[in-house]
Amino acid sequence: MLNPKILDILSGSKEWGWVLEPDAKRILSLAGLDVPQFICTDRLNEGVEFAERIGYPVVAKVVSPQVVHKTEAGGVMAGIDNKIALAEAFHRFSGIEGFRGVLVEESVSGVEMIVGSKVDYQFGPILLLGIGGTGVEIYKDTTLRMAPIEPRDVTSMLRSLKAHRLLEGYRGAEPINLEKLTRNLMAFSALIMDLDESVTSIDLNPVFCSPARCVAADARIMLE
Repeated sequence: MLNPKILDILSGSKEWGWVLEPDAKRILSLAGLDVPQFICTDRLNEGVEFAERIGYPVVAKVVSPQVVHKTEAGGVMAGIDNKIALAEAFHRFSGIEGFRGVLVEESVSGVEMIVGSKVDYQFGPILLLGIGGTGVEIYKDTTLRMAPIEPRDVTSMLRSLKAHRLLEGYRGAEPINLEKLTRNLMAFSALIMDLDESVTSIDLNPVFCSPARCVAADARIMLE
């Protein structure tokens, strides 16, 4: 059963046909997934105060109902390490169509993965897991399962990836935190089952997985 706060967010997003990233991350957090610390504001001083409190570097993204693909619109700046650079991001983003504010969030790192779901008209929600980031469409190293999944399915999905050795600790690197990845995937599976036919797709790309955390750094939820 969906949290009432999630229902409120979905209801308020119907006008756009998709859920703006700050709200998408609130949904994920309410569902039990790990997301970066963030603030959404149209006031530079609030963004600077937040960045100084959590520590630079930070990432800034435009928030606009007119911009689904932020990178293509020039609406993403990473590695911001001072308030002058953050001010430049606010200034640049304010000229983008439909500007509603700036998402300022902590920088996270790790192996880039993709987690997603689409609703199949025959089988219902399908869960996708794979190697993510900008190369997801090049490498196409992904695997699918029907939701809901169980913990043993996560192990099976990971082993079916060509790049699974990257996750297990390749050339001396520490392995990712499998327990936290599994926890996130189980929470994601439960969420997409609860959302049922109210959404058409969810894309979390990238999800940064490290020995410490597995964090959904970007989130897009498209509504039915």
